[in-house]
Amino acid sequence: MTITAPYSKHKKTNLQIFIAMMLVAAVWFFYDGRNKDFVEKHTIQGQPDSTLVFNQKSPPYFLGGAIALGILLFVLKDRKIVLDDDKIIAPDKTVNIKQIEKIDKTNFKNKGYFVITYKTDSSGSVDWKISDRSYDNLSAMLDEIVKKIS
Repeated sequence: MTITAPYSKHKKTNLQIFIAMMLVAAVWFFYDGRNKDFVEKHTIQGQPDSTLVFNQKSPPYFLGGAIALGILLFVLKDRKIVLDDDKIIAPDKTVNIKQIEKIDKTNFKNKGYFVITYKTDSSGSVDWKISDRSYDNLSAMLDEIVKKIS
């Protein structure tokens, strides 16, 4: 049986909110920095004050931040952990079920993470902390892993 733990919907939604906020800020500051009334209000003796300078120079940085977060969202949207019949496949590692030495799930109910200790050929035992703040559907995956190693 294959169980999939996709990347957290909460984190993806937060990234989308930050992208929207940065785009709104870029448009807002762009408009204010070029609005005739705003420019007159924030010009003192022919010199722009700090508010006007910020509003004129910040929109490209907000736009760049929104693009960077969009790229991050694009990269992370398909991230997932898959529990197959004999291995756990994550974006950065693959662990065979037979390599797992122990699972520490004492903090899963209250803090939302569990730790898998597995042995590798080269470095001995390695701890892998998996958090429900990063991935959804971990409770089903944890139950299945415990069944498989028991």
